[in-house]
Amino acid sequence: MAKKIVLAEDEPQIARLIEFKLKKEGYEVTWKENGEKALRAIKADKPDLILLDIMMPVMDGYEVLRRLKEAKKAD
Repeated sequence: MAKKIVLAEDEPQIARLIEFKLKKEGYEVTWKENGEKALRAIKADKPDLILLDIMMPVMDGYEVLRRLKEAKKAD
């Protein structure tokens, strides 16, 4: 079974390059273009790895990380 990765990146060219490289290595990649969509995908997919861009629209990478940490504490 392929390891799941959620990639949060708002620059399509960068995201496509990273996604291409990771898929070539056998990973299952879900790409989201902003932090809010990434957070929803992370909660739904339970990935093995999360790659966060820091500067994104709607919600930046720091906020995504903060919310994930809060959710972990609540569990």
